[in-house]
Amino acid sequence: MVKNTGERVIPEYSDPMNNLLLEHAARYQFSLSYMQGRVLDLSCGAGYGTHMIAKQCKHVIDEVIGVDIDQEIIRYAKGTYYHPKSSFEIHDAIDPHLSSHLGTFDVIVSFETYEHIKEEEKLLHNYYQLLNPGGKLIISTPFGKGRGKECGSPFHVHQITPQEFRNLFTNYAKQEFFYQNGVLIEPPREDVYYPLGLAVCEK
Repeated sequence: MVKNTGERVIPEYSDPMNNLLLEHAARYQFSLSYMQGRVLDLSCGAGYGTHMIAKQCKHVIDEVIGVDIDQEIIRYAKGTYYHPKSSFEIHDAIDPHLSSHLGTFDVIVSFETYEHIKEEEKLLHNYYQLLNPGGKLIISTPFGKGRGKECGSPFHVHQITPQEFRNLFTNYAKQEFFYQNGVLIEPPREDVYYPLGLAVCEK
């Protein structure tokens, strides 16, 4: 049984009405309408989102691969979630050879990953390299005081500002930005506080 450190959302260990669980599930639910072809769930954690994609999008995807650096959590995902169109693998999100290991994808989802990665340029490079032309990247991160500034989470390198978030994806052909508060995900409205942002970027 995997240890619950509080860093990851593990539905088995959570109250069904736990706000953090609902927020994470909402991001995967938001992403489902973009699914097609080969899908990568990069930093998949416990695997529930990978499983959601496989079950709910089985008629429009070829496969979905859940990837995480943590051997224990991948072992848990393999033992907990099964679908013929899903699989789980252990890889480092900033491995420069990641596209050689995995190939390329039509859709990449990567939720709550960026803020954990000190070498962020390697992560951003891999997102781009792993996408097929016309493919879509769907990414989320919590907002904070900005790059290089301390934040409240012991697990995060930093939490960037909304403008810094938007600046990460200027090399993509198209970008759309959404913001999340609780389970609500919407285009930004003026004078509304959003603790977290999502980007949908097309290569």
